[in-house]
Amino acid sequence: MELAVPIFLLLIILVGVTLFLRRQRPSRADQLKQTIREGDGTAAEDFDVVAPRPDVVEMHVVGDEAQVRFSVPLPEEPDEILIELLVGEAVEVVREKRHTLPMDGVTAVVALSGSAEAPVVVGRASLETPGQLPPPTTATSMLNLSHLAADPVERSFLDQSFDKEAEPEMHVETVSRVPEDALEPVGAFLKLPRAIDTGLRAQGIDPGSMTSGQLVTGMLALVGYQVQPTVGDGTWTATKAGATTYVREDPYTAGDHPEIDVDELRRYLFEFQQSKADRGLFVSDKYGPFEVYDLERREPRIRVVSRERLQKFVDALALS
Repeated sequence: MELAVPIFLLLIILVGVTLFLRRQRPSRADQLKQTIREGDGTAAEDFDVVAPRPDVVEMHVVGDEAQVRFSVPLPEEPDEILIELLVGEAVEVVREKRHTLPMDGVTAVVALSGSAEAPVVVGRASLETPGQLPPPTTATSMLNLSHLAADPVERSFLDQSFDKEAEPEMHVETVSRVPEDALEPVGAFLKLPRAIDTGLRAQGIDPGSMTSGQLVTGMLALVGYQVQPTVGDGTWTATKAGATTYVREDPYTAGDHPEIDVDELRRYLFEFQQSKADRGLFVSDKYGPFEVYDLERREPRIRVVSRERLQKFVDALALS
């Protein structure tokens, strides 16, 4: 009886300490955020990543072929990586739909792109036994670069040189262009690693004519972000490891002033605060005015990825 009371008190103390430590321990999402902030290249592998998939336009069986047509802009020169990716994806699309297809006499799965009037054969996979698909591949998706690349959002917030990459006076002459001197597409001056070029095409984005918003959201999808359009035009939410980034695109059309309108930045600041997101990216085909630096100082959770910063954002992936 004399030992019962001390033992009971000890048990109470142990339970209390355990509960306290659990409350103090950071959540899994917080741990992942911290790991990514510290630049650990393996962080992206610690949580499930759903890689983007090429958009399927149509699929049907013609003769002894199961044909899958994708909405994918093809490069001028054949891209073996893109061909392999689309053929593999075509096999998986057929696998998902095989119960509704006449597969008995099928001897090949064919991946196509282009319009219905002028389809282009990208590649084909021959079947050893008619109607029987090869087993699913266990290889990492070529549209998942999270195991190879640093997170460009994290890098843009952590890398101090991102803010100093282009001082306003560096492009004063360009900004003062007359309205009829239209800005060229961003893809005309950006240097894209092959993996990013292929990954963008596989998502239906043409690097030659893309906007800055398509570039950034496409890149975020490649490194594990779940990108979803919002009810607003040209806005998205990008979520990864429990953190949300609110993205707005500021497009450029011929005749526009080549510099971001300061009022647009102010409207975005209000939108971001209303969104309750963890971070924000204002992405523009245009050049950034001096007010960009004031905005980022006042609200450090926002980054403006203007025209002169796009290459820095691309380089932030730091592909191995």
